[in-house]
Amino acid sequence: MTGPVRESRYRVEGMDCASCAAKIDTAVRRVVGVEGVSVSVSAATMTVRHAGNDDVGPAIRRKVAGLGYGLSPLAGDASPSMPPGDHACCGHAHGATGGDHHRHDVPSARLEVPPIIGVANRERRMERWWQTRKGRLTIACGIALAGAYGIGKLLPATEPWIFTLAMLVGLLPIARRAVMAALNGTPFSIEMLMTIAAAGAVFIGAAEEAAMVVFLCLIGELLEGIAAGKARASIEALTALVPKTALMEADGRMTEVPAESLPVGATILVRPGDRLAADGVILTGESGIDEAPVTGESAPVKKGPGDNAFAGTVNGDGALRLRVTAAAADNTIARVIRLVEEAQETKAPTERFIDRFSRGYTPAVALVAALVATVPPLFLGGPWQEWIYKGLALLLIGCPCALVISTPAAIAASLSAGARRGLLIKGGAVLETVGKVTAVAFDKTGTLTEGKPKVTDILGFGWTEADVLRHAAVLEQGSSHPLAQAILSRAEAGGIALPAVSEIKALGGKGISGRVAGADLFLGSPQEAGRRAPLTADEQAQVAALHDKGKTVSVLIADGRAAGALAMRDEPRADAVTGVKALADSGLRVLMLTGDNRRTAEAIAGRLGIEARAELLPEDKQRIVGELKGEGYVVAKVGDGINDAPALAAADVGIAVGGGTDVALETADAASLHGRVSDIAAMVRLSRRTMRNIHQNIAIALGLKAVFLVTTIAGVTGLWPAILADTGATVLVTINALRLLRAPAKA
Repeated sequence: MTGPVRESRYRVEGMDCASCAAKIDTAVRRVVGVEGVSVSVSAATMTVRHAGNDDVGPAIRRKVAGLGYGLSPLAGDASPSMPPGDHACCGHAHGATGGDHHRHDVPSARLEVPPIIGVANRERRMERWWQTRKGRLTIACGIALAGAYGIGKLLPATEPWIFTLAMLVGLLPIARRAVMAALNGTPFSIEMLMTIAAAGAVFIGAAEEAAMVVFLCLIGELLEGIAAGKARASIEALTALVPKTALMEADGRMTEVPAESLPVGATILVRPGDRLAADGVILTGESGIDEAPVTGESAPVKKGPGDNAFAGTVNGDGALRLRVTAAAADNTIARVIRLVEEAQETKAPTERFIDRFSRGYTPAVALVAALVATVPPLFLGGPWQEWIYKGLALLLIGCPCALVISTPAAIAASLSAGARRGLLIKGGAVLETVGKVTAVAFDKTGTLTEGKPKVTDILGFGWTEADVLRHAAVLEQGSSHPLAQAILSRAEAGGIALPAVSEIKALGGKGISGRVAGADLFLGSPQEAGRRAPLTADEQAQVAALHDKGKTVSVLIADGRAAGALAMRDEPRADAVTGVKALADSGLRVLMLTGDNRRTAEAIAGRLGIEARAELLPEDKQRIVGELKGEGYVVAKVGDGINDAPALAAADVGIAVGGGTDVALETADAASLHGRVSDIAAMVRLSRRTMRNIHQNIAIALGLKAVFLVTTIAGVTGLWPAILADTGATVLVTINALRLLRAPAKA
């Protein structure tokens, strides 16, 4: 393809299963000028990458409309290109009107908010089931069937004709979609199977059964869409958490403005009881903030100046002034929605296998149906009408809807349930792997511990304590590491002025160096400091005594001589003991990998009851993860997403923690918004529960079909039970998957 490439996004109405998405995908890819297609059933959207001419859009709409689906453009056409993803989740579109996003002029910036699926959904009017196209068709077919039944009782001679007419009310739209799907590359669609079965039933004199089969098929599709829509609604509900307006401070006045227009850096006022309209940093005020809507944290979190706050959370009893840190399109709620929707479009290994299996399953069953209808009459002397009837029933059993939906429905519901509890799992493949984890390796600082250490001791080795603190703080300027923040906080509290520094250089896993007033300084671990300037026996004893108390010690070296040391301690998180125990009780091996000294690490590990590997460089952590995998373990590495990047990448599953920060949301395979240790066990439980649900769904889908396959050939069941085997299995599978939206089990 030559010329500019555009990306257009559409809302799709009536798409309620993965088979629908496959038909749309196949058809749209045949449009001249289309380069890539991504269909998301979970979000009821389609993204198309295509040539920049004006002919492609109308052609796409004609193709989709011909298949029987509604299509309307979403705001933000021609957005920057993104790589197309798989389409594999299930849902149901209740409406077709895309939400609009407007630009707002504000005093300090002009912000154009790009479209987000979830935000667009907020503005979309949700239709009741009887208002949808499928709902109206089902009602019309039911009325026609009831009328035919009544007329047939009054005029028995008209029954074959009146039931045929009643059947056509529902079958004609189905047949039209079947023909369009076949012409666009999907010959073995449920619509085609239904059309052949119904027409064949009329041909052999079973018009009443044909009419009932069509009606039951429409009911099944309707119920399937209603049930599957609940998973989508659970994520869409997140968008309602963010208020539409905010009080922005400008020129000394508070002005109510649309929340979507808030620029980064703006100051807003959040009154007691209000929801936060944006992510931000608290400038003034203290309050307990209810973060349950975003992180699942049940108790309000006390926050004050300098603390981060999330959009959608609820302010408690104190007024807060916040500086906005993220635009509406990038706040925590928007990113959660975007990540979950992207995850739902990523297929799990089980789902990919089911897709491959189903592609051959339907043609195979259609071939068996043809053989059943023709072989006995031709070669065994069986009656044609009886065996054609059985063959038609087998066609209905051949629909793969329940099988295809068995995995994506469960995954979509599970990812939605996790997101609403602050657990972000990026895709079906990750979700499946989490449940197979047999070893969990934790980082220490900020993961098993609070990540907010405090300076407890300052030792002077020839320097005063104030000088040691001053020079240590000047080296740590600009660092976000928790230990650095502890030193800087202590210096700030003491009102210590920091001198100028130059040639600052971070030495991964060792420390930091720089020059102050012509002196070469180094601040780092006692081991590395000892290699640069050997400590005296007395200095080593003082450092060892601090280590024995579970404290982390950093030694300051000045011009090749030990100048002093600072001791800090970071306490385990409140739920660390219970979280680690939950993993151990589930049969998982739990260990801690840290760059901290061995005594401090063992002191923390002893309180938690786990093994510790200490004094590790980033490459050491990566090596240990590789060793665990070599021993046959499926390894999850849990860390802050920055310092442990090599180990996170080497693990089977990398899990980032960080309270909803960019790192926690954008890095690793999974993330915990609130960073609780117990979240890891919750992820494992959710994954295992999901895989049990998927196995149940596959058993329901294949089990019912196998039973009715045998009973149909044996002549025990006919067309009605066959269609119930298909639509009934689809509804049962979807409802079973939606059980995952409830709170996960404790084991």
